[in-house]
Amino acid sequence: MTSTIAFVGAGPTTIYTLHALIEAARQPLSLTIFEQQPSAGRGTPYRPGWNDPAMLSNIASIEIPPLIETLVDWLRAQPADRLAKLGVDPADIGERVFYPRLALGDYLHDQFQALLERARVQGHEVDVRIRTRVLDALSQPDGMILSVRARGGAKTQEKFDHVVLATGHQWPDEPEVRPGYFLSPWPASALATIRPSAVGIRGTSLSAIDASVALALRYGTFDAEEDGRLRYEPAAGADGFRMTMMSRKGLLPEADFFHPIPYEPLTICTADAIEAIIADDDVKPLDAAFALFKRELAAADPDYAAEIELEGLSLEEFSDRYFAERGDLDPFDWAEWNLTEAKHNHAARITVPWRYAILRMHETLGNLVPHLDQEDYRRFSQFLKPVFVDDYATVPHESIERMLALHRAGKLDILAIGDDHRVDSHREEGGAVVHIGDKRLTFPAFIEATGQRPLGTKDFPFQSLLDQGIVRDAPTTDPREASRGIVIDDQFHPVSDAIPDDQLFCLSLPFLLGRHPFSQGITSSHEMGKVVGEQVALAVAQVAEMRANPAVEAA
Repeated sequence: MTSTIAFVGAGPTTIYTLHALIEAARQPLSLTIFEQQPSAGRGTPYRPGWNDPAMLSNIASIEIPPLIETLVDWLRAQPADRLAKLGVDPADIGERVFYPRLALGDYLHDQFQALLERARVQGHEVDVRIRTRVLDALSQPDGMILSVRARGGAKTQEKFDHVVLATGHQWPDEPEVRPGYFLSPWPASALATIRPSAVGIRGTSLSAIDASVALALRYGTFDAEEDGRLRYEPAAGADGFRMTMMSRKGLLPEADFFHPIPYEPLTICTADAIEAIIADDDVKPLDAAFALFKRELAAADPDYAAEIELEGLSLEEFSDRYFAERGDLDPFDWAEWNLTEAKHNHAARITVPWRYAILRMHETLGNLVPHLDQEDYRRFSQFLKPVFVDDYATVPHESIERMLALHRAGKLDILAIGDDHRVDSHREEGGAVVHIGDKRLTFPAFIEATGQRPLGTKDFPFQSLLDQGIVRDAPTTDPREASRGIVIDDQFHPVSDAIPDDQLFCLSLPFLLGRHPFSQGITSSHEMGKVVGEQVALAVAQVAEMRANPAVEAA
């Protein structure tokens, strides 16, 4: 009897899970993939309509774990007209180049189709259901029951041996939840209703940059000047158009910096050292891990350690010192200097040691997060996580060039709003008013662009799993704190006695961020997909062995 496996969602996480599964499977499988969208295999961050063609990804080909082929090899095999439609210049194709999000979407779609064909050749049954929504999921002893409705059809129920939930980012279908107030910048097409007026954008990272670029191209163009710099030329009638990006520190992300890939190994703050801390009940885990972090950082870059007086810094003090120099300067002045440095270092293949050390440690320290108590989780989230995010969430050089061009044209400002601010979007006039102490800023249009936040059970889409007690919130002592997500184990099973082993895997990103705070992007999809794909293959093999040898099952 063939094992049946359902994937809910058909974005990058499902693609990498499927890749790992068919690599590891030794028995024929029946695979069903449900996708709400008209096309499967792209995912929200890379699909047309949801993203403006000008929006850039912040992952280069060299960083993308290959599927059937690498992104660069795929691009080089595409006809010129397809590359032109995707905004890719054939002369610029390279391993470290950043491409439009839509180009990555087409790459993933083609890789998905090739994986499906490979699965069929290997003897697996494959059924891809587009325009189909999974409404609910119910666990039973002999399988998982999914309630399913195809667009325009009746609701049906189907049973599967194993189910992988990979529903991806969770954004409202209609982001303009009140007139002039947008709960997210996606789909980008929804921003077309914004008139050329003062626009507030909460956020200064890539999500906010995406929103600002989409709006800027609606009311002007970016053109290259003779000295190579970008110039923003506003369109006629766009005099009133101006954007203000705002965040707690009021800083732009840094430009992508050169570093060796794959990562060079750590020598002090290693995964084994973190595991030893987790196993030691006699130490304070976050402080012990931060001590390793400081030793690794000092060994990697003694000059930087001396400059910031690293040895004597507490975790809280290090966070302040890390951002101090940038906080003292105009954000656009810093961005100009940082971009010049980053371009030079890429051309000369120079790595800044302290940046590279922090980059390599973010995943290692991330392993500690599920084991932190509530107070240390708060300290990590407030002081250490922003450092890691700033270091790894660098952006394409062109993104910074666009921000500088908009600022030079008088169309973009950045504002530090600290913790003492409030956004009032319940206004008869629409838009929002931002209150910062005694200051009051009015925006006819306002966009929330702070990225995906961690979610808990109140946002979980499958009610029966909640009713059965299978999906539960991770415990927290302070309901005002950010959600720590749902309770899962290291193999991404919900932790519950109410469900058979290996029946359900949850890879839905927003519900994992509390436990895995850095699990965003394609590399995370690959890492999580590898774990779950191999676990499903192992579960199928164990069932096949028991069916072939009933004596083993009886024993």
